[in-house]
Amino acid sequence: MRRLLLSLIAGGLLCLAFPTFDVWVAAPLALALWAWAWTGVGPRRGFLSGLVGGLAFFVPSLSWSGIYVGSLPWLALATLEALFLGLAGALYGWLSRRGSVRPLAFALVWVVAEGFRARAPYGGFPWLKLAFGQADSPFGRLVALGGAPFVGFVLTLSGALLALGAQHAVAAVAVRRGTAPGGSPASRMPSRRVALPVAGALVLGLAGLAVPLPTDGPTAQFLGVQGNVPHPGLDFNSERRAVLDNHVAATLKAQTDVDAGRAPAPDLVVWPENASDIDPLRNADAKAEILATVQALQRPLIVGGLLEEPVGFVSNVSLLFEPGKGNTDRYVKRHPVPFAEYIPDRAFWRNFSAEVDLVRRDFVPGPRPGVFTVTTASGQQVRAGLAICFEVAYDDIMRDAVQTGANVLVVQTNNATFGYTAESPQQLAISRLRAMEFGRSVVHVSTVGQSALITPDGTAHQVTSLFTQAVVRGALPLRDATTLATRVGEAPEWVAAAALLTMLALGLRGGRGARGGGPEVPDTTKDEDDDDAA
Repeated sequence: MRRLLLSLIAGGLLCLAFPTFDVWVAAPLALALWAWAWTGVGPRRGFLSGLVGGLAFFVPSLSWSGIYVGSLPWLALATLEALFLGLAGALYGWLSRRGSVRPLAFALVWVVAEGFRARAPYGGFPWLKLAFGQADSPFGRLVALGGAPFVGFVLTLSGALLALGAQHAVAAVAVRRGTAPGGSPASRMPSRRVALPVAGALVLGLAGLAVPLPTDGPTAQFLGVQGNVPHPGLDFNSERRAVLDNHVAATLKAQTDVDAGRAPAPDLVVWPENASDIDPLRNADAKAEILATVQALQRPLIVGGLLEEPVGFVSNVSLLFEPGKGNTDRYVKRHPVPFAEYIPDRAFWRNFSAEVDLVRRDFVPGPRPGVFTVTTASGQQVRAGLAICFEVAYDDIMRDAVQTGANVLVVQTNNATFGYTAESPQQLAISRLRAMEFGRSVVHVSTVGQSALITPDGTAHQVTSLFTQAVVRGALPLRDATTLATRVGEAPEWVAAAALLTMLALGLRGGRGARGGGPEVPDTTKDEDDDDAA
């Protein structure tokens, strides 16, 4: 029971590392508790311990997912995500079954489990990766070297090293008190066996400070428009014309500052996802409103909208409008959200709930990365890489945009369906990490907030409040240099998977886990009913 309680505490502690708490140091401490709790328990109890800890983390952290749709989808999603932590607990519980904390094994298991849940089922749900709570920490800067998986690896390795040091310390105390075997002076644990793992954890925790995050480069002026909606909730867009009109009005108001010389003219204007849920290519009124706005701006405008196509389906799109040309480019969201924008295996899931048919028409996935190219008044080329809403959490979608040539990233989102919750700041934190990962500025624009301009070092500027009409405007650097993370792509995850498979194979072959966490020491924290699992 003590192991389950420890895992439960660790899950609750990890919540504090993410917005809106933003206590990043809670992450390595929570991971240390998990490494301790899962060590030596075997696969069965490891799974249970991981599941309990996962529920303690995901249930509160994903509470925004049920704010308007009820508790069932929220708890189902949280349970699904917690199952991946259960899998991690089972694997590590087996690898560490001899009773010693194994930092490398723990880190590899975590990276593989996190990568798995980012891909399955139905394309996965990578929200709340460890890295996404580290935008303000030294750990977060490591994202420029190997992406979110590398940050997760170093974090878990640090946490497990702390756990190993604590395990050695407890064992040493037990030996001195005569409560553990080997009480002779020669067999007592030297202090360095406590100090070295702790020192290693501290070194890893500070290593990110040596990673440069350059912000130099030519600049362009951006204007992000947060038009707001009539009211929050699932029916936020029941007055779709009002939402469109809000964005038009806010844009034209911002333009009056330009005309009066109070603000610089933007090179690119960005509206958020769902700014025009009236198909602006088929509805004459909506199209006229947008074209008139572009004419007043005399600058390109990116519009988040819905298209009534293909026949029988819907497309969630970013549309580029240019003065005198109309709509010149489009990006279709590549990763529609299952059970929200489309229903996978509809006939099967209808057996469990008729609610699946509330989604009457499925959204279709786009075929390719989106990069809109526009030229500034000074002749500078802006290549804006597009991501719509939850796509910002998917490593491959963001990396594809950069590898396609983007020198700035644009994240359009609509947070109206999540009310006044942590979802919006959690998403903004992901955009901040993406800026550091790829060395790109990010224009992060929401219908209702939070919106911000983000420089390549991850600093968010002009962060807006929720459910207010506002704009974010200013100069951002355009960068073409590629980070190491961009170049290595998914390699860190595949290396981790190969190393873990090798470790498992060696453990099976030898009838025990491969040594990776230092000399074996007595685990005096074990419950009596855990002895058979060790």
